[in-house]
Amino acid sequence: MIRVAIIDDEPLARQRIEDLLAKDPSVSIIGTAANGNDAVELIRDEHPDLVFLDVQMPGMTGLQVVETIGAEAMPATIFVTAFDQFALKAFDVAAVDYLVKPFDDDRFAQAFRRARRAIELEETQKMTQRLLSLMQSSESAAPPAAPKSEYLDRISVESRGQIRVVPVDRIDYITASGPYAELHAAGRTFAIRERMQTLEEKLDPGVFFRIHRSVIVRLDRIDTLLHSAGGDYGVRLKDGTELSVSRNRREELEQRLGVTR
Repeated sequence: MIRVAIIDDEPLARQRIEDLLAKDPSVSIIGTAANGNDAVELIRDEHPDLVFLDVQMPGMTGLQVVETIGAEAMPATIFVTAFDQFALKAFDVAAVDYLVKPFDDDRFAQAFRRARRAIELEETQKMTQRLLSLMQSSESAAPPAAPKSEYLDRISVESRGQIRVVPVDRIDYITASGPYAELHAAGRTFAIRERMQTLEEKLDPGVFFRIHRSVIVRLDRIDTLLHSAGGDYGVRLKDGTELSVSRNRREELEQRLGVTR
């Protein structure tokens, strides 16, 4: 049994890894963390065999987690990263483990096999030190990275074993459909298993607004505010789509759109 910890500040990213690992009966997920401080505590308390560790987290980065614990004390580590191709080539040469968001099932399986082999051969310390050294040298050679936005800029959608990335700036609106949320983008619809509340919290409030308990809309897609004789409210988007607006959200929506009475 391989005991695994998952550290990533994005709920969807954590869930993606959990779903993939759930297919393997030899894996036990012993905990998850959404920031570097909790990650350090989790690793020190639970001593996992393998850690999936996001590189770019607010507060404490993945590299700082490794430095805090000490490379010699780290379990096998698969970094989840958005590093450029130059850095990834260096990782490949050293045969170390990384995942680039968004990753597909095959790439995940490959990284997991490498980590499993390192654990079985008791090469964890050697692998982690080598990976840390490469990532630090890549960081120092690259220009400073822009601060990571606290909001989603893309959403990974899984369908029939394939991963499609939907850029958030292409989403027109989002609707609830039972346990799923449906992303409506450029005439296409993508379903993800996520609560509307969670999505609302992860989307930029300056761009998106929840006009109904089951609808989130991109503000710059709104063309017309609708008000029926019966007292119901709605919006018409630039593509002609009409969506209902809750009465208790109408006034704030008007303020967000700069409507004056």
